[in-house]
Amino acid sequence: MRRLPPVLLEDGCSRELLSLIRTILAACKEISFRVGQGALSGVLGSTLDENIQGETQKKLDVLSNQLLKDILLETGYVKAIASEEEDYTVAGNPDAKFIVAFDPLDGSSNIDINSLVGTIFSIMEAPEGSDANDPSIFMQPGDKQVAAGYVLYGPSTMLALTVGKGTRIFTLDKTHGSFLLTHDFAQIPAKTNEFALNMSNQRHWQPAMQNYVADLLAGEDGPRKENFNMRWIAAMVGDVHRVLTRGGFFSYPADTKDPKKPYKLRLLYEANPMAMLIEQAGGIASTGNERIMSIQPDAIHQRVAVILGSKDEVETCLSYHN
Repeated sequence: MRRLPPVLLEDGCSRELLSLIRTILAACKEISFRVGQGALSGVLGSTLDENIQGETQKKLDVLSNQLLKDILLETGYVKAIASEEEDYTVAGNPDAKFIVAFDPLDGSSNIDINSLVGTIFSIMEAPEGSDANDPSIFMQPGDKQVAAGYVLYGPSTMLALTVGKGTRIFTLDKTHGSFLLTHDFAQIPAKTNEFALNMSNQRHWQPAMQNYVADLLAGEDGPRKENFNMRWIAAMVGDVHRVLTRGGFFSYPADTKDPKKPYKLRLLYEANPMAMLIEQAGGIASTGNERIMSIQPDAIHQRVAVILGSKDEVETCLSYHN
């Protein structure tokens, strides 16, 4: 099995970008250890605080954010960072080339039940001559990403990563501390019979999504003439990992449950990096109305609807929205 650095260098990844990716992964290895220790590490449970999203923070959310924040700012590789757990962007080295947006611990509601969680990250280049303190440097569409990935903390710790030359999957060898290539150039099957949705929100969805899912549930007796299985992990990293490894359909669509928050997932550090991974593996990632990576962001914590996965199934879903 091949180690990560030579694989990325073959993909044309610069040594500067490789160093940044390895810095992110150094923090992720530490997060993996803390997650693996569970109750023994004393980081389970919630804090008394809420993040900028109005969500109660888990202790491991805060720890993961601090680990990533500290190591990224200390190395000098980044001009600024943006995190789900930070109200505002945080300036780094004013002369650095890259900016990083991340969700330090996706699926943190799963922490206390020992289920899947992960770290999602997006890397872009800072505009030339830009100010590290200016949050507008992050207002770039997903097509501007130079790398994107996630680290999944499960029975094994796995990395899905792209630098724009396909999506590769690595597994952490905990004996040596190296990420080894275990799935070269993931390719999502165009067809699927699996879908992942939070069905408890069904009554709040827009008619197009309600009609699409109703036809899925009707199975072989309905207009689709085939049966579908539902899978739902309640952590985007877990559901997207399943799509990357065996195909599938994942969505967190718009809903009317809270009119002030019609969307759930954040564009910069959830939707965009996942969209890049999916597209690089032959899938599609859309909001239902437009391609995710074409969206021009207008806020650090901007939320969007997400529909992604196997090409044929996503296109079928989108046909209901037209």
